[in-house]
Amino acid sequence: MMSTAPAGATASHSSSSSPDRPHLVRLISIWVVLSAILTPVVYFVWGPHMPPGTMTDISRSQQFDNRVLGTVATPVVLFIWTYFGYVLKYFRGGSSTEDGPPIKGHLAFQTGWLVTTTVVVLSLFVFGTYELVSPNGAGTGSGPNPIWVPAGYSATAKDNKILQVQVIGQQWRWTFRYPGYSGVETTQLEIPANTEIQFNVTSLDVIHSFWAQQLGVKADANPGENNVAFVNSNHTGNFDIKCSELCGTLHGAMISTGTVVSPTDFSSWIANQVQVHAADIPLLPPYALSYLPTPDGGYYDPGQDPVPDTSVPSPSTSASPVPSTSVGGTPAAPAPSS
Repeated sequence: MMSTAPAGATASHSSSSSPDRPHLVRLISIWVVLSAILTPVVYFVWGPHMPPGTMTDISRSQQFDNRVLGTVATPVVLFIWTYFGYVLKYFRGGSSTEDGPPIKGHLAFQTGWLVTTTVVVLSLFVFGTYELVSPNGAGTGSGPNPIWVPAGYSATAKDNKILQVQVIGQQWRWTFRYPGYSGVETTQLEIPANTEIQFNVTSLDVIHSFWAQQLGVKADANPGENNVAFVNSNHTGNFDIKCSELCGTLHGAMISTGTVVSPTDFSSWIANQVQVHAADIPLLPPYALSYLPTPDGGYYDPGQDPVPDTSVPSPSTSASPVPSTSVGGTPAAPAPSS
């Protein structure tokens, strides 16, 4: 009698477990076929159209990162969708409310799961670190003292060989100063192609975030702080500029369009800007890497602004006209009294 019990138990175990194997084989086969077809499609067909494009070295690197991450994620997503669909089709409970048989551990599955997920996570960590270091910070704001810098960079201004453009956020617009060109400030951002650019991003009031979408640059603009980002565009064209940090009522309207032009066109454009704004340049505060928030709602801190605040006229200045506003947001000098 004891000799027949194990045989019965074995038969019962065999009959209860064998029906699951065809389902497992079928499920894995469907998943493998779908992955083999769609994973290359994601990388080779969809990948070249992924944002932010290939306008700069940074955006090209980011697009490659998105292609790799999309390719790695495709089999994972397909497995979840395939498993979900397969279970809905073949394992519906119907009107039964009974629980299925309990599953108590499976060493091979647990080991495979831990090994696979560990390898994937560590591989992505190494890949992500390399992709952050190799393109000099990958277009992100690296703070005032960036660790990964391109050739020609120096923390000492006079030794820095990179074209610097200061990005100034203010409610609710962007302005741009070019310290290498008399410190002129404009509302239009133009940069030359095939030239290393250093963006010095800061704010005059609240926290903004400078996002030059097609350039692949995104750096927070913090008042009183300088946030450095690098980029090098390999062809000309327009790019969208947005604020990606909620900064007040008109945050959504804080948009602009920048342009990458040839070095010759940039030289002509910047020379024209210096000429057009020649009268405004002396009224701007001395160029600095950051500016303090303004307590009176002006564009520059009174301690850095050489133009007096005339918003509350004093007896001696009550007859003076209210000054106009320069292109950079700084009030122009009041007209001399007659």
